[in-house]
Amino acid sequence: MATSFGALCNDFYVNQKLALKMDLPSDRETALHFFDRIQKSVPAMTRFHRYAGELALESSRRDAEYLWVAMRRTSLRTGHVNPQSMEDAYRIHRLVLQVAPYHLTISPLDVDYVELLFGFDLECNANHDEIVYDALIANSPMSDLLRTPQSRILEVQPVFGMSLGDQGDLQAYFEVKTRTRNRRGQPHQYRDEPISIFLSIRKFGPIQQIDDLQDIFTTLSQHAEVLASERLVPNLLMPIARQITSSNA
Repeated sequence: MATSFGALCNDFYVNQKLALKMDLPSDRETALHFFDRIQKSVPAMTRFHRYAGELALESSRRDAEYLWVAMRRTSLRTGHVNPQSMEDAYRIHRLVLQVAPYHLTISPLDVDYVELLFGFDLECNANHDEIVYDALIANSPMSDLLRTPQSRILEVQPVFGMSLGDQGDLQAYFEVKTRTRNRRGQPHQYRDEPISIFLSIRKFGPIQQIDDLQDIFTTLSQHAEVLASERLVPNLLMPIARQITSSNA
């Protein structure tokens, strides 16, 4: 069974980024030991790839549900696509936060920020930017910015950010990502291209001790679940989903 968030969209995923100030070790032995440790805990992750500037360990992407871990020069990124539960979604992220500091010599001073992202993909065969405009902008004062005689909507990708505390080191961002347009605004084929809605919660470092990463993750996940349920779903996801349905009617 999919998560309650997954039931609202075509694909739901939970990603994490551990951003660092210094370069991660680049020698072969250290990298392989780290990925071997991940693979022992998650045996389904058997596919090891080298991309431009990135090493990645993944499970099969032929499955609707899959996991991945990627190491770049100054960051570690993890993802779980279409998890069966939120507990499952968080497991790979917690594992990386637990083992990476000791395999990759990450110190508390090295931590730039930890970010947790909830992603919601909505399949849409219509013009993405027109859909987002009609769902979020058309009935607001901002509509007069874009609607003029003979105009055509080229880009509507709103981003909203806010601080979650007085110190400013805990922040949340809502973002709508559209696709499938060229620079002249001419239509492309829209099949299989989703509109993506993101909620990112970011906690900036430095931290006091490396074990604090687990507590930080708990804080991020709690904020993310509340903001996704109470803000993102009713105010972004549902209006856009209704507009997609209306465009297909």
